[in-house]
Order: sequence, then structure tokens, then C-alpha cells
Amino acid sequence: MEDKRNWITAILLSAAILLGWNFVSQQFFPTPPKPDVTTTVAGSPAAHPAAATQPGTPAPGATASAAPVAHTAVPLETALASGNRVAIETPALSGSINLVGARIDDITLNKYRQTIKKNSPPVRLFAPAGTNAAYFASVGWAAQGIEVPGPTTVWTASGTRLTPTTPVTLSWANGTGQSFRIEYGIDAHYLITAKQTIVNGGATSVTANSFALIDRLGKPTDPHEQSSWTNHIGPTGMVDGKSEFSVDYKHLDKGETFKYSSAGWLGFTDKYWLAAVIPAKGERVSASITAPTADNYQTLFARPFTAVAPGRQVTTTSRIFAGAKEVSTLSAYQDAGIPRLSNAIDWGWFEFFEKPIFKLLDWLFQQVGNFGVAIMLLTVIIRALMFPVAQRQFHSMAQMRLVQPKMKALQERHKDDKPRQQQELMKLYKDEKINPLAGCLPIVLQIPIFYALYKVLMLTIEMRHQPFVLWIRDLSAPDPAHFLNLFGLLDFTPPSLLALGPLALILGATMFLQFRLNPQATDPVQQQVFKIMPWMFMFIMAPFAAGLLLYWITNNCLSIAQQQFMYRKFPQLRAAPVK
Repeated sequence: MEDKRNWITAILLSAAILLGWNFVSQQFFPTPPKPDVTTTVAGSPAAHPAAATQPGTPAPGATASAAPVAHTAVPLETALASGNRVAIETPALSGSINLVGARIDDITLNKYRQTIKKNSPPVRLFAPAGTNAAYFASVGWAAQGIEVPGPTTVWTASGTRLTPTTPVTLSWANGTGQSFRIEYGIDAHYLITAKQTIVNGGATSVTANSFALIDRLGKPTDPHEQSSWTNHIGPTGMVDGKSEFSVDYKHLDKGETFKYSSAGWLGFTDKYWLAAVIPAKGERVSASITAPTADNYQTLFARPFTAVAPGRQVTTTSRIFAGAKEVSTLSAYQDAGIPRLSNAIDWGWFEFFEKPIFKLLDWLFQQVGNFGVAIMLLTVIIRALMFPVAQRQFHSMAQMRLVQPKMKALQERHKDDKPRQQQELMKLYKDEKINPLAGCLPIVLQIPIFYALYKVLMLTIEMRHQPFVLWIRDLSAPDPAHFLNLFGLLDFTPPSLLALGPLALILGATMFLQFRLNPQATDPVQQQVFKIMPWMFMFIMAPFAAGLLLYWITNNCLSIAQQQFMYRKFPQLRAAPVK
């Protein structure tokens, strides 16, 4: 009867953990998307036509150039084929500048593909206004009493291609004595520079200011591209001296407006991509995050109004980041003066621990050329560093095994007096020089390592779409092979809780073998839980990134090998204890 009760307790406890973990993991550890499902990056198709919206008023007293003009949604190819454009050609970016409005509204990332298929198109970041995925950067002016260029202004270009070696200047005059220039330059990575100049050729002084903005229609609809406890997706920046991670699309949908008295940079971040506008270092600007119209989001910074005397000109410099959140690239831009740009990757509170893990893993990958092998080597290094702690754990478990007969005798002798039983057990631990918590220390140390690796696999683009061997073509995504749909032969995707694949099965088997080598717990309920736990973890870990499962499997194998080595080195520890 007692044995049945223990089994029922163990099963109920395991079921509670399994079902509870499924809820917790969705909130705090969202699983990465499966490969071959990404179709767009610039935004999801909206349910309504896109609008070519005029930016909100950049500063008090500014004069709007034009009212918002609604357009019927047009295909992306049609929008790119119409109008005059200046091509953008760099090793990292391809696209164009629209001479109508001087907008940077066509950017694709040359090094990154939408899916793991060989013929997959490159990732698109920006798309023109009027399309369902409108997303663009723009610079401009506001002024009092004069006409300034707006979204419908047609600019004249000095060239046909913007490259790292050939800047392009756009010019326009309002016919009343004022002329405007935008000199665009670009580096070999993702940074575009826009020098804005207003020349006052009139007879009287004019008051004007300049601004830069990112405008986005719609927000990601993929559940894996939503903000979570572990990763912020949406409006972000370095404003008022701190990194902004608290503003979400849902706040803007409620009509909330966020204003700041200073900005180092601000824009929109996706899981792997960033679009941001950046003022000159130390420049005094005001900034805002708003939703000018429904499902349309905007980040903007504006400079104070300045008087431009007749015959004088004022030049300001804005920069635009449009590209991938590569750790080394963001760090290089940050070192060059863009404050905290590397925080566009939401490292969280454990950045001090996650970055070293990333740097070591990335270095190993550069050496061996296979990301899966790099994870296995990282595991070996971590196990080597933790060997003294693990050795102490093993010694503690072996001692626990040797004194189990004494522990059982004490439990039987004082089974009706639990306080006395605990006192006698603690005295036994002290006499035998056993620390019952020593066996937990390696597990405790593994938690931050596992979390750091989880964040690295989830957030860093360097790990995206990295293959291992055979069917594992993306270690940052879950194992694509599932037993329940006969490895893809059946046309359905199992729910995450039942998405068991070969990696999850190997994980359960190696954990089971590892537990078999551990000393058996004295409590019957614990014994039953430990028998079930490996297979429970098999279900828990199945939806996680394949790279995490590979790390855990390698760690289990190394633990088994270490235990076998210790048993061979100290055979007396495996001998049956004398009663």
C-alpha cells in the first residue's frame, strides 16, 4: 500500500512539474522558431492599406509639410519599380533611396537569408510606404513661415549609386530663396550618414530645425518575435541616459506617447535586426516614441529651432543604423561614439556572464567551422573548469552511498520521531564529514551557464541558421525531426509538449544513465521521482533550441565518463557497504 502511495505521489508531482514548466517556459523561456518559416522581416501584412504618413510634429511650433495621404496597398515590386531611385550597394546592404521624400525605404541584408533553404531570398529590413510592410528612415526639416521638403518632395540627386566610396547629395529649393541639401554617405557595414544643410538665400532670417525618424507600419505577428521576459522586441534606444526596454507596441496601441529630453539613439529592434536614428555625439535633441495612426509606429529625434540669417547656412549630421545586430559590429560602433548601441541586444542582468560565453563560443566556432562542434568543445572547457567541484560532488555522493545503511537504520529507529530522526542524521553527517548539499553545487553552477547559453542561442545572430550534422540544419531552432509525425512523413506539426525528436530521446537516455550511477535516495518518493525525472526532462527540453540539447547531452556524457573514471580510480567506493 505504501509503495503504491509513493508511486502515485511521484507521478502527480512529475505531472505537475511537466505541465507547470510548459506554462513557465512560454512566459520566461520562449522557444525559437522552427526553420523555414520566416517570410518577412520588415513587418507582417497589415489588415488595412498602408499609409504614407507624414511624421508627427518634430518640435513645438513646427509647420507640417503635408497632411497624411492614404494609399491603396501595392505590391513591393510595384512600389520599388515606380519613381526615381538612387541605388545602395555595399558588401552588407543592397537597396535604394527614394527621391520622392528622400526616404531610405529599400534595404535588404546581403549576408542573411530569410530561411535555411539555399534559394531563400535575402532578409528585407526596409520597404516603401504604401506596401503592407512599410518600414523606412527619413530625415527632414520643420520651419516657421517657409516651405520645407516633405514626403512628396521630388529631390535631385548628384549620382546614381551610393557606395562606401561614392556619396550622393540630394538637393531641393523651395522657390522663395531657401535651398536644402542631404549628403548621404555609407560605410561597409550598416551605418548611413546624412548631412542636412539649409541655405538661406532670402532677404530675411528664417527659423528652422532638423529631425530624423524611423517609421514602421505594423508589428511582428510571429509569436517568437514578440517581447518576452528574456528579450525585448519593439521600440528601444538610449534615451535620458538609460537603455529603454520598457516601451512596447501595446503601450503605443493604447495611445500612449513617450517623450525624452535627450537621446543617444532610438529606433525599433527585432530579434536579430535593428533600425535606429542617431544624432551627433553630445548633441542636444529631444526625442519621442509615438503611434501617429493606428498600427503605425514612429521614433523621432529633433533639434532645437535655430535662426538662419540671410546668406548663411546651417548643417547638422544624423546617422541611421539599418542592419543586423552583430555583436562585433555594434561594439565597434559603440567604441566609435554611439552610446550603448550594443545594448540593442537585450542581454539582461547577466550580461557580464553571457558575453564571455558568447565570445568563447564564437571563437571556438571560428576555429573549427562547425557550430555544433563548438558547443561540444565549450561544454568540455566548462566541465574541465568545474572538475574540482564535480570531483567534490562525486566524493560526497560516494560517501552518502557508503553511509546509507546507517541512515536507513536511523530512519527505522526513529521513524515515529521525525525531529529526532533529523537530529541524528545531521550528527551522522558531521561524524562522517559529509556535506549533503555538496552534490547540489554543480547543478547550481550549471544554471547560469545554461541560461547564458540559452540567451546566446536565442539572441545573437552569429548563431542563427548554423548547422551541425545530418538533419540538424539550425542549432538555434528546435530539433526538426519528430517521432509523432514520422519525421515529417505525416503533414502536421506536433504540439511543443509532444514534439519529441532524436535529440530529446538521447537527452533522456543519457540523463537516465547518469542518474543510475548516482547513489540511490533514501526517501521512497525521491526514488520514484528520480526514476521519472530523465523522461520528464526529455519532454521539457524537446521544444528548446537543438544547440541547448546538444550542450546538455554532451554534459551528461562527460558526467558519465567522469563517474566511471572515479569508480575505477577508487574501486572501494563502489563496493557494497558493510551493514
